[in-house]
Amino acid sequence: MRFITTAALALLAAAPAMAQDWKADYKTVKFGILSGENEQDRLARFKGFEEYMEKTLGVDLEIFTAGNYDGVVQALAADQIEFAFLGSSAYAAAYTASEGGVQPILATESQTGATGYFSIVTVRCDSGYKTIDDLKGKVLAFADPDSTSGYAVPLYNLSQQGYDPATFFSAVPFSGSHEAGVQGVVNKQFDAAATYQDNETSGVYQLMESKGMIAKGEVCVIWQSPEITNGPITTRNNLPQPMIDEVKAALLALPTAAPEVYKEMTGGETSTDKGYIEVNHERYQWIIDMRAWIKANRKS
Repeated sequence: MRFITTAALALLAAAPAMAQDWKADYKTVKFGILSGENEQDRLARFKGFEEYMEKTLGVDLEIFTAGNYDGVVQALAADQIEFAFLGSSAYAAAYTASEGGVQPILATESQTGATGYFSIVTVRCDSGYKTIDDLKGKVLAFADPDSTSGYAVPLYNLSQQGYDPATFFSAVPFSGSHEAGVQGVVNKQFDAAATYQDNETSGVYQLMESKGMIAKGEVCVIWQSPEITNGPITTRNNLPQPMIDEVKAALLALPTAAPEVYKEMTGGETSTDKGYIEVNHERYQWIIDMRAWIKANRKS
């Protein structure tokens, strides 16, 4: 982390005096966050982040939430917010909706150096379901149409593996969020739900266990995708470059400047992240291609 901190401080120090000019036009910087968990917990998790960024940047910061992923995507594409924490598929959606008007700047890196995560299919451990084959004629809930791990990746990969979701399962509803899908499995509303995990100890259902939302040992994993590139912190291309540079520097310094804040916003006790790496659009082009495949097959 010393290298990241040094790089961040160097970036701040190198900013010209004119960099302060953007603050006259952007007295409030708005960050969008996706609906991976309920709104109350989302806002509480980012409270420390909001305070850290306000103190570091010297401007007000506002956290923007929406009932689904598309609300954040469209807000970014419509210039209503300046930055957003997006999943890979949500970034692809924002890139398409804005006609290339957004760019990825940073993505998380785990303690092991991994920069990806996995889509998984979860079931009740006492259901008797052990493989995808056992779910024939059952209900598989996806999270959100703009979710990478909760929809695009499992839909694409299951289709490539010979399981056409439209015909193999009896229904494939959207739960609205990752937590809602897992909770629906526990409550026997769905037979299975797609969500994500970083590893066996860090992910959506593990976080729900740590928060007491579900009992430990209720949810089991029966399918896992290939690794997915971590979703990027995304910004608009039409913002002042000094503004983007300062925000990026503050984010790069965050894990060491305010480690407890960073830990809380990336999963609390289940967090396995250590910091951010810089990323570019090319890293996510395959996600855009995958979404195009899904759109074409949906029409056909």
